[in-house]
Amino acid sequence: MASHVTYFSIHYPFLSTNMTTLNSFTLFFFLQAMFFMISIPTSHSTLIEDTCHKTPYYDVCINSLNSSPGSSSADVSGLALIMVKVIETKANVALNKIHELQKSGSSAGLTSCASKYNAILVADIPSATEALQKGNPKFAEDGANDAANEATYCQSDLPGPLTAENGAVHDVAAVTAAIVRLLL
Repeated sequence: MASHVTYFSIHYPFLSTNMTTLNSFTLFFFLQAMFFMISIPTSHSTLIEDTCHKTPYYDVCINSLNSSPGSSSADVSGLALIMVKVIETKANVALNKIHELQKSGSSAGLTSCASKYNAILVADIPSATEALQKGNPKFAEDGANDAANEATYCQSDLPGPLTAENGAVHDVAAVTAAIVRLLL
């Protein structure tokens, strides 16, 4: 092998200079490829930002999607599905708080709110998820809007102890509906 290198160095002296240039080009293209691969998530974060700008609560949207695994590689439909999961999580938090409050004593407001959050978890979330999976965004939008309305009705029935939870469910549901609307 060394004899081949010597042969090429003696007979083709320009080749050793070109090898250095070739190595520089190889390094340059390798770095270009690495930069491109690193910038791919940025294009998805641009999708998230662009999508969230079209919702009523940009910060809620950005925070929800950026903290959810899979959002960086999701399309708009995938982002909507992630947001449906966020509604589900927040509705469960609210329902758990209702159950805790009921341990101290039940009231008509707590019973009403429990019913509304059960409707979100048993009807709205499954129908929105199924609609998105089947490519029927109109029903998914209806489910998200229903969830937002249920949270608002709970707030009307029981102002005070669930204000933060009702606001959180309302806002993520409104964001979800807006994202789903982009699919129509």
